[in-house]
Amino acid sequence: MRLQNITSVRTLPVALLALLVVAGLTVSVPVRASDRNDSKATHVGLSEEIRHQLVMLPYFGVFDNLEFEIQDNNSVVLSGEVTRPILKSAAENSVRRLTGVGKIVDNIEVLPLSPFDDRIRVAEYRAIFSNGRLDRYVLRAVPPIHIVVKNGRVTLVGVVASQSDKNIAGIVANQVPGVFNVTNDLTVEK
Repeated sequence: MRLQNITSVRTLPVALLALLVVAGLTVSVPVRASDRNDSKATHVGLSEEIRHQLVMLPYFGVFDNLEFEIQDNNSVVLSGEVTRPILKSAAENSVRRLTGVGKIVDNIEVLPLSPFDDRIRVAEYRAIFSNGRLDRYVLRAVPPIHIVVKNGRVTLVGVVASQSDKNIAGIVANQVPGVFNVTNDLTVEK
């Protein structure tokens, strides 16, 4: 399987993002797609349409992770983690409307509501994107790092430019107080 990362076009400075998180607003981040290497041209077109629909979801943010896989019969399997229940249903509905989509399997997990996890999300965002080595990622059109927090456990997904950036992100994420463990699933660009 080949993983692809997709981005939309919005950024915010760290301080403004913290205010938006407190206010309940989000910014857009990458969506990962999983396609088989032997996919037909129709899968490629369908993949682009699905990716576009998911990236355009209004509540999709840096603390959400959406993935999808197109199977041979044009069935679409949605997966990932989201912070808002409405995002789960919006993702399924937006993909369902596309021409050529067969059955939809919605395996998206809605993360539990937790002020503790919300505090960790903001602290992780500040720690990662204010780091001198990683601050360039927040200046991109879309921050390419997802920060998924569930019950005090952090998972980093997305794409970074080098192995050292991946390692630094993991180290910085581990230094945030209150975090039980960090899984660093960042991918290094080829």
